[in-house]
Amino acid sequence: MSHPIVAIIGRPNVGKSTLFNRILRQRRAIVDGQAGITRDRHYAHTSWDGVGFTMVDTGGFLPRSETGIEVEVKNQIQIALEEADALLFLVDAKDGVTPIDEDISRLLKKSPKPILLVANKVDGSPEREWGMGEFYRLGLGDPAPISALNGWRVGEMLDLIVDSLPKKVSPKEEEDALRLAVVGRPNVGKSSLINAFLGEPRLIVTPTPGTTRDAIDSYIGYFKQKILLIDTAGIRRKQKITGGVEFYSTVRALRALDRCHVAVIMIDGTEGLTHQDVLILEEALQRRKGVVLAVNKWDLVPKDVHTLSAYERAIKGKLGRLDFVPVLFVSALTKKRLFKILEMAQNIFGECQKRIETAKLNDAMGPIIEQSPPPAVRGKFIKIKYVTQVSTLPPRFVFFCNEPRLVKDHYRRFLENQIRGLYGFEGVPINIVFRKK
Repeated sequence: MSHPIVAIIGRPNVGKSTLFNRILRQRRAIVDGQAGITRDRHYAHTSWDGVGFTMVDTGGFLPRSETGIEVEVKNQIQIALEEADALLFLVDAKDGVTPIDEDISRLLKKSPKPILLVANKVDGSPEREWGMGEFYRLGLGDPAPISALNGWRVGEMLDLIVDSLPKKVSPKEEEDALRLAVVGRPNVGKSSLINAFLGEPRLIVTPTPGTTRDAIDSYIGYFKQKILLIDTAGIRRKQKITGGVEFYSTVRALRALDRCHVAVIMIDGTEGLTHQDVLILEEALQRRKGVVLAVNKWDLVPKDVHTLSAYERAIKGKLGRLDFVPVLFVSALTKKRLFKILEMAQNIFGECQKRIETAKLNDAMGPIIEQSPPPAVRGKFIKIKYVTQVSTLPPRFVFFCNEPRLVKDHYRRFLENQIRGLYGFEGVPINIVFRKK
């Protein structure tokens, strides 16, 4: 299921970026006393009380402006109004209601989306809390007083946001299918791949990067299994995302990753594996999805008998610790090896659901841990008692030990490699945690 989107909207310099950073608990957006610092949107996934959502920080809204950058900011926020699942309208408790706030409220009241009116810069001041009454003039319900700068009552505001989010339920047909998202940079051949699977020009294909704007669903059957194919817009680097439509195409692509079981990461074989390709691959793995790397346009790559093996070695070298990701060399144009992608996706989906019995897991891992125990930390010896697999999709293993907080990341990777060596899990992210026993 995809994560809902919450967009922060308001006039310039009311503290949108400060609130964005506060919610994420890190400094992601630029904050400055000068109005209008944020022009493009910033976005990041976060969660509150176990509910995940994507926060979007927008530029300062100037509804009546007709020139320059302000027009672009206005256009971006109009798209936010269309695409967000909930809207957070931020006003300034120090300034009170301004004409721009009234303009924004008139636009927001036309939207059917849930709207939360939030008054920033209250800072625990009784006088400013008593002044909340004037914000009822905006006609958007009770204003929630907060201070984004010091975090005052931000938790209560997040409770209201979570309560307002739509409860999305996947259709039964989608639940029964293997959900396969095709993702990658613009113009690597994602839509051509989908069309080749479907056997018809279902999606628009042009040489112009960025033709696909939305995530598009199509169903096919392959060896008695229903597969939902999700085509997505190309994911650009954040600093290259300029237009409003482009930004939300990226958000939709991230939503597609949330929905899928397996992601096909497509790259351009004529260009090789780029830094952005690796970032997209890491994004899919961070979202705990199975992955396969498809090198498209293989028909255009000059080759001899050694090209394929050399190319694969070069990719695995760049992937480093992510070398458990399978690599396929395909051509959407000539349809060469295309159905190997579906076959591999089915295998990876099976690996995602694989469960290892606790007794067999301990019989195999026990001697390995005994021979190569975790190193002592500050004179404290770490003793791992036993391990069990607690879930699938993705596989999650819990190692019980006496000092879970002292186990280092390099030993976690060692255990992951041992599990992969014993049981496979090709193309599947493995989650390893340590708990007190």
